[in-house]
Amino acid sequence: MRVTRPAFSDADSVLLAQGELREFMAGSPAQTDHSFLLRKLHSLSGLIPVGAYMADHIWENSYSLVSSGKYNEASYALQTVPWRLPLEICIIWLPILYHAFYGFYVWNRGKINVSQYPWVGNWMFTLQRWTGLIAFFFLGWHVYSERFLTHGKSTYDIVFQSMQNPYFFGFFLLGVSACSIHLGVGIWNFLCKWGLAATVRSQRAAGYLGVGVALVLLVMSVTIVVCFRFGWHPLDYYLQAQK
Repeated sequence: MRVTRPAFSDADSVLLAQGELREFMAGSPAQTDHSFLLRKLHSLSGLIPVGAYMADHIWENSYSLVSSGKYNEASYALQTVPWRLPLEICIIWLPILYHAFYGFYVWNRGKINVSQYPWVGNWMFTLQRWTGLIAFFFLGWHVYSERFLTHGKSTYDIVFQSMQNPYFFGFFLLGVSACSIHLGVGIWNFLCKWGLAATVRSQRAAGYLGVGVALVLLVMSVTIVVCFRFGWHPLDYYLQAQK
């Protein structure tokens, strides 16, 4: 029987291939069978629809890099979607709440042992949990400030004025960074937990994919926030070329 060398460590590779990550939860009781579906839905919801919506949201906000007018057009198009509220509740809010609260439940049952077990997977587990905590509070604050306070009618000028507050600007940078990193780690975790990355090579490839996605979204989101802060439109040459 051929023995394959693990990607990260002996315990890491075996448990990732099984899709459980139990080495990160030393000392906690074994999970019961009825939690299998909940764990699968938790990892899936982090990508679809939550992760997909996040990527689309960053893309829509990228219109601010062209001009304030293009941003307002994109924002207006989203704000006037028919049946917007029930769609937001079913496709965005409920999946986010389930993903967040089940994640807190898993974290509460687990025990992070980074110092005792400094494996790559253990560090990824720790990074995922802390970025998830920051992302949860950031999203709650973001929805309240940009959705409820503006009655769903946020404009470029409103966001620009908010970014002039250094605390608002700083927390926004922290929040979008946490969301980008959390999604990147979530991709790696999803592929391992669902058994799609069960070999040494596929686990390593999943890690590279997660890092790549996190970096792309991080660069995009941070660029948008910084340009909002200073009122920059680095892609406005598209409009100038049409004149």
